[in-house]
Amino acid sequence: MNPVDMLQDARFTRRSFVAGSLGALAAALLAEELSPLTAFAEDSAPAGPMDPSRRDGVIDTICEMCVWRCGVRATVRDGRVVKLDGNPDHPHSLGKLCPRGQAGLLTAYDPDRLKYPLIRAGKRGSGLWRRATWDEAMDYVAEQMKRIAGDYGPQAMVFSSTHNPMQVQFENLLNAYGSPNYGTQRSLCFNAMITANQLTFGVDEPGRDYANARYIVYAGRNLAEAISNSETQELVDAIARGAKVVVLDPRFTKTAAKAHRWLPVRPGNDLAFFLALIHELLANGDYDRAFVARHTVGFEALKAEVEPYTVEWASAKTEIPAETIRAVAAELGAARPRAFVHPNWRTSNFINSFQTERAIAVLNALIGAWGAPGGVCEVSGESAVELGAPPQPPYPRVSALRLDGVPWKYPLVPLKLGIFQNIREAVITGQPYQAKGWFIYRQNPVLSLPDRGRTLEAFNKLELIVNVDISMNDTAWYSDVVLPEATYLERFDPLIVVGDRVFIRQPVIKPLFESRSGLMIFQDLGTRLGLKDFFQYKDELDYLGYQVKPLGVSVEELRQAGSVKVKLPPIDTYLFRTPSGKVELKSSLLAAANQDAVPTWQEPPRPTAVAFYLLTGKVAQHTQFATQNNRYLHELEPGNALWMNPGPAAARGLADGETVVVKSRSGEVRVPLRVTEAIRSDCVYLTPGFGHVSKALMTAFDSGVSDSDLHETFTDPVSGGQALSQTFVTVEKV
Repeated sequence: MNPVDMLQDARFTRRSFVAGSLGALAAALLAEELSPLTAFAEDSAPAGPMDPSRRDGVIDTICEMCVWRCGVRATVRDGRVVKLDGNPDHPHSLGKLCPRGQAGLLTAYDPDRLKYPLIRAGKRGSGLWRRATWDEAMDYVAEQMKRIAGDYGPQAMVFSSTHNPMQVQFENLLNAYGSPNYGTQRSLCFNAMITANQLTFGVDEPGRDYANARYIVYAGRNLAEAISNSETQELVDAIARGAKVVVLDPRFTKTAAKAHRWLPVRPGNDLAFFLALIHELLANGDYDRAFVARHTVGFEALKAEVEPYTVEWASAKTEIPAETIRAVAAELGAARPRAFVHPNWRTSNFINSFQTERAIAVLNALIGAWGAPGGVCEVSGESAVELGAPPQPPYPRVSALRLDGVPWKYPLVPLKLGIFQNIREAVITGQPYQAKGWFIYRQNPVLSLPDRGRTLEAFNKLELIVNVDISMNDTAWYSDVVLPEATYLERFDPLIVVGDRVFIRQPVIKPLFESRSGLMIFQDLGTRLGLKDFFQYKDELDYLGYQVKPLGVSVEELRQAGSVKVKLPPIDTYLFRTPSGKVELKSSLLAAANQDAVPTWQEPPRPTAVAFYLLTGKVAQHTQFATQNNRYLHELEPGNALWMNPGPAAARGLADGETVVVKSRSGEVRVPLRVTEAIRSDCVYLTPGFGHVSKALMTAFDSGVSDSDLHETFTDPVSGGQALSQTFVTVEKV
């Protein structure tokens, strides 16, 4: 019986899996349920060293089922992982794992995972491939990258990756190669938040003190489903202690279900709500006068700007009763400074999200939350931890413009963020020059970028597409060369700093099949590109040996302990890294860029009477676009449905469960309807991550529909953030 059939016959049920993710399923039971996966031992060709004494037992490593990267303790028996538990000594897990973390077993033991290098043997997207050796595949990639650099310049190669520990070496490759074109997923997520907080406080994202908080306001942040493990635990504990929570969201999420107040705001109008809170606090004198006087600049300009933004004005915009807005302002003022407005990650998902994030940052300053117990603060100085690195020469000088327009068109977008969707558009238009190749690592732009048709159009403009991943995802399906990376349970990655500890991700089993770690893939490719001096390490352990030198421990000691504590430099709470050295209620950098320097109203577009706002969000069972082929998680959430309020559904003669046609200017999908009171009547909602087109994903293929087929591309001119909810759709009977 093959592994797929064995998995289908396994007695592992959704009920037992959910129980296990909560820590109630015994390790022995889970080991029994996973016993069919022993079949993988017969098909694998393990590579790389593994100390036999470490093959069995409990081994500390780091999860990679989402960007939170919890500490994991893996139970290994007979060379197989049989159980994953949260590491109680890791601040991101606190001894617990979410469902995705528990299901990480099937990351390694997925029957559909990539097993060896592949080179395309037919048209892109045809599914025709031929197996290649590593030498053949790497020689081909290096030859094509050299050709592109020679014919068009290194800037003609685009590099993109998700946020992950291996970025340091992925970026090392692109910088050594000499390309300025680097795309991450951040402009699809939190560009507005980071840019706003940089311009206000001089930090990327303020930390939050849940342990002492009395009052918390969220906008579009759904921690009960978009799980950030430790922060989700902290929120639940805060609510249990009596903290009041306000949730602004057009949809009744699981976080809203736990809130003191759920405010179903009209999409795109979160900004009006926060401007009215600022107005109310200032009008009533209910702000921290001492903090404002000592630590801020621009107060008078802010006060003048928010004068017309009354609660009555905001009520008309948001469709939240004026008395409710006034009550929230009073409650927030009464709870200060043990209160905060969460910086969120995406808020309303409109072009005015940047101004919304600015208003949130200003509110946190006005209530004196910065540095106060129960408020917000700069996170620990972990960026100051010095890790060692192999020696290497300086990078070549790069003079070419970036394709995404940063900074020559978008001067305020941090270089490390960039604007991912703009790269795709530049590939299509050929401006300011034509890209010829795209190297993609642990990323799926075919599914993640809005308007999938345009992404495929961009791919057709390219001469080379290389993909490094653990599975044949949708982007790999349209690539020219696919290289199999070892899963996070089978590889070393660069060390990870969290708080005052340095953690190691280490293999708990040997790499299956012909998969390799990113550390060795990039070193091998760099050497073939003539860039060997930038990759001066023999293997993974040698690389880690350089990293641990300043820590005073050996790699083996770190492997045994799982982490090592380091001494962090003290943080000056009131050292703000802004041009003025203070909290900038009025931003000098925004003023210099001829942008609105204080938070101000920007009217969002509205759909016509027959159209809906298209909302997006997350579920606890999946991570973005990466976990839908995981069979345990697929059973929990096998597809998606379109949420619609009963009123408009009845008006259109639509019934719960029937298939409907959803159309936007970008495309259309056919999807089952879910009629529910848990959403505003002018909105519909579709969970992202479904609708995979890769036929190599036997579980995820053709399961559900992709919101990327509907979303249009709208880019905030200040932060470069993508406005996902600014897409409007119609819904009709089939």
